[in-house]
Amino acid sequence: MLKIELLESFIAVAECGNLSKAAEKVCRTQSAVSLQIKKLEESVGQELLNRDNKGATLTESGHTLLNYAYKMVQLSSQALDDLKDCQTREIIRLGVPTDYIKRYLSSCLLEFIREFTCIELVIDTDVSGNLYKRLQQGEFDVIVATHWQHPAAGELLFERKFHWVAAKNSTALYQDTIPMALYPENCPIRAQVFANHHITMRPINVLLSTPSPQALCLAVENDLAVAPIAEFRINGNMQILDPIEHGLPKLPTFNESLYLNPETQTKATEQLITLIKANVENLAEVVSQQADY
Repeated sequence: MLKIELLESFIAVAECGNLSKAAEKVCRTQSAVSLQIKKLEESVGQELLNRDNKGATLTESGHTLLNYAYKMVQLSSQALDDLKDCQTREIIRLGVPTDYIKRYLSSCLLEFIREFTCIELVIDTDVSGNLYKRLQQGEFDVIVATHWQHPAAGELLFERKFHWVAAKNSTALYQDTIPMALYPENCPIRAQVFANHHITMRPINVLLSTPSPQALCLAVENDLAVAPIAEFRINGNMQILDPIEHGLPKLPTFNESLYLNPETQTKATEQLITLIKANVENLAEVVSQQADY
């Protein structure tokens, strides 16, 4: 193994041309530098210097090692600088809706992690209602949350359309009490289902509550339930239902928006927000795109 301190002394000798000047440069005695060169030659098994009364010159092996020595010392210095910078690295706490985390990761968050290596990005997923409450409690610096109204305190990113869907040739759809799969409590989509459900509509039996859109889709495809599904996830195994025809609550257009904790904003969070905004087109999926199973 080649030790950095030996390489530093070797570089000094190569640049200065003699041991006494090299010793002054690295702040060591001449005998200490001479001993370091000897140890280095023993490590590589080659003579590195030709010594005479005029000074020291590199052998052929010395020239070869010098190229590597410069690179190794430079990398060592760079690593130490990076580690010093990272000792006080910033932590950004980001909340993202559970059903959209893959989209955010693939479109912008991985890019942020790759570029800002001295920032720790802590990502937590939850339903939007919980994310907003936790932001107010100081648990997050930035969240993305879904709502059916245009944000008063947030910034609109894009709109999300949901449809009631059932399996193709569904039998569950025609039960007296309609079996339903929904997102869990505090999800704005679930909240709107119950807020818009009137007594004149068909009775509801919630069979499945889950934050996973994949689980909702599977429940629909296997004819276990009907569910409100994001437009881009609807596939050929499903049929879109008319709410009026089937006595189902109306689903409004939902808004995906950014919300900030004003007390914790930094240049780093601003960079993250800018990156999310720049990737809005990638996040706002359309019907023709393939669902992320």
